[in-house]
Amino acid sequence: MTTTMDITALGPEDRKLITLARATRARNAVPEGAAVRDETGRTYVAGTVALDSLRLSALATAVAMAVAGGARSLEAAAVVSEAAAVPDTDRAAVRDLGGPDTPVLLAGPDGTPSGVVTAG
Repeated sequence: MTTTMDITALGPEDRKLITLARATRARNAVPEGAAVRDETGRTYVAGTVALDSLRLSALATAVAMAVAGGARSLEAAAVVSEAAAVPDTDRAAVRDLGGPDTPVLLAGPDGTPSGVVTAG
């Protein structure tokens, strides 16, 4: 079950994830930008991958980059998108690496947080 969390409780490190995701979205001119923070504080950022033979959401790509970089867990994730919710498949990728209580932040294209849910 997904739990909704209080967006007013975002600390500076979570806001940094949103900033990184927003910058990646803008720089790459893609529909979504995402960032994740691993258990050591390292961050991984990614944008939507939309090739003829490969389609990945920004969050799935960021999680894959964290795994490829040696991350063993996630502390938090963020997505900047026009979407109203984080898809279940994206939350599942975060859950696989970070566990069900990992917060997933959602922000609009302007970087304003619109929600926080757990990966659960």
